[in-house]
Amino acid sequence: MDMEQLFETAKKAAEASYSPYSHFKVGAALLCEDGSIFTGTNVENRSFGLTICAERSAVVAAVSAGKRRFVALAIATPDSIEPVGPCGACRQVLSEFMDKDAPVRCGGSSPQRLDTTIGALVPFDSLHELAQKQ
Repeated sequence: MDMEQLFETAKKAAEASYSPYSHFKVGAALLCEDGSIFTGTNVENRSFGLTICAERSAVVAAVSAGKRRFVALAIATPDSIEPVGPCGACRQVLSEFMDKDAPVRCGGSSPQRLDTTIGALVPFDSLHELAQKQ
């Protein structure tokens, strides 16, 4: 699957968003090492600290199904014109399961896309490096 197809899957996932407070839908599509895809969407709560992001929602779904290695991620934010990257908490969780060179595509409602990698999003991930030495 190419990154634009993965992004289209993330856009579709954003449609299921529960975002009555921010009115900001987010969808994520996570490509696993075996070719399977897991999606997630943001689920808000009136106590914002209990909100779950789309990226972590996708990770939880994949891990719950026994997947541990993810090779690509797409994030769709259709309520934004510009691409929006993952928050810091999501970056940390994603770096637990993805190699530094794993591609990430972010996009909003415009044709503009931001293509990056997990390593660029988490540039000094010493905890990830320590885990791989064990």
